[in-house]
Amino acid sequence: MTYCVGMKLNRGLVFMADTRTNAGVDNFSTTKKLFTWNVPGERAITLMTAGNLATTQAVISLLDERSKAPSDRSPTILQLPTMFGVAQLVGATLKEVIAESAPSGQNASSFRASIIVGGQIDGGEPRLFLIYPEGNFIEVTDDAPFFQIGETKYGKPIIVRAYEPDMTFEDAVRLLMVSFDSTIKANLSVGLPIDLQLYETDSFTCVEEPRITAETPNYQAITQAWSEALRAALDGLPPYVRDGR
Repeated sequence: MTYCVGMKLNRGLVFMADTRTNAGVDNFSTTKKLFTWNVPGERAITLMTAGNLATTQAVISLLDERSKAPSDRSPTILQLPTMFGVAQLVGATLKEVIAESAPSGQNASSFRASIIVGGQIDGGEPRLFLIYPEGNFIEVTDDAPFFQIGETKYGKPIIVRAYEPDMTFEDAVRLLMVSFDSTIKANLSVGLPIDLQLYETDSFTCVEEPRITAETPNYQAITQAWSEALRAALDGLPPYVRDGR
């Protein structure tokens, strides 16, 4: 399992992904799940993965290898003129890998994966998509301005309650740190370190922040303050009065 969030703000895009993979409760490891393709001044594309590790690694490898050996008949992630086209390409590649991994007679669900891809190509606005294992996809809207993949249920309520489109990058990162902290505390299959990337509209440059670890001072301070704030909020709630007392 994993946990990744892609969020659209008025000022740009925010991407955050954990790095834990597991094959059973006694076999955990760290694997990068956030990847970028960047042509300074022309395009910046970020992709995050969740699901079967062999599937997601194959998708990233194919996208990367094909970008280095472009074909006139099949534009690559570095050639497509729109982010919609990039989402179509990523979806087709994911569908291709799953189909090849699950030949006739095998259960394709064992090879399932999902992907968040976002960024901006010169001439268009920043866009963010969620790619399903079947290869189809949806795009963020004003009513649904962020996507989650992996272990989503523990961190979603926090984002839903506090998200604002005009948030600063700093406030958005603080919000996501709390969302990730809640998920990490609730599920062993999600864990530190965390990769973070910020994209400012029209910069066409991917800015990958330092990896967040348990020793990162900002993370320690924010998660500790959140725990204390929750306890204080609970203490401040009206008392529960039992019927008949």
